[in-house]
Amino acid sequence: MNGAQDLGGQHGFGPIEHDEDQEPVFHHEWEKRAFAMTLAMGFLGQWNIDKSRHTRESIRPAKYLASSYYQIWTEGLIRLMLDAGLVVPGEVHIGHKEVTPRDLHREPVRAHEVAAILSRGGPASRDIANGPKFAIGDRVTAIRMNPIHHTRLPRYLRGCPGEIVLHHGGHVFPDTNAHGQGENPQHLYTVRFAARDVWGEHANPRDFVHADLWESYLAAA
Repeated sequence: MNGAQDLGGQHGFGPIEHDEDQEPVFHHEWEKRAFAMTLAMGFLGQWNIDKSRHTRESIRPAKYLASSYYQIWTEGLIRLMLDAGLVVPGEVHIGHKEVTPRDLHREPVRAHEVAAILSRGGPASRDIANGPKFAIGDRVTAIRMNPIHHTRLPRYLRGCPGEIVLHHGGHVFPDTNAHGQGENPQHLYTVRFAARDVWGEHANPRDFVHADLWESYLAAA
């Protein structure tokens, strides 16, 4: 969707600031807890990664832009838990349960199991029956779209010409997976865009942008 999270190429936000100590994962102790809580609740299997992304990007722009990274994660987690019926609104504010918890018939993940689970990851690659529409070297154009649903096609690339440089096989399609409409795997490609085709004639002619894009995002050039 066109939300505050899609900032690529927008003017007026200033330069990206880098921490001198190589950008630590956590800047405050509470961020570690926010990260752990998000992982722990995700292990319950009540939502997928695409739904969690869509939930975060659905935060009102003013609140999103005024929040830090892990504040956004925390707000997203609260919304996911409310939507799944894992908490009721009052519990969010008072910090303890008000109603009998719903039995998910699922054992919680233990602390000693977390490292192994994270190392396995959650691959989104899937077998797909139909062959790819595009081949490496093909010229394509990213379609123009203004969806209200989740999408992984950045706004700044829409309508831009590019070239297929890699083919990754079938992968879960986030646009439907985020909304409970199935995985609907599609072919996934890495597309190279010339900076001048994206940013205009003032961009460095030697610069390129690479983006992993699903097949339905692309049209033959």
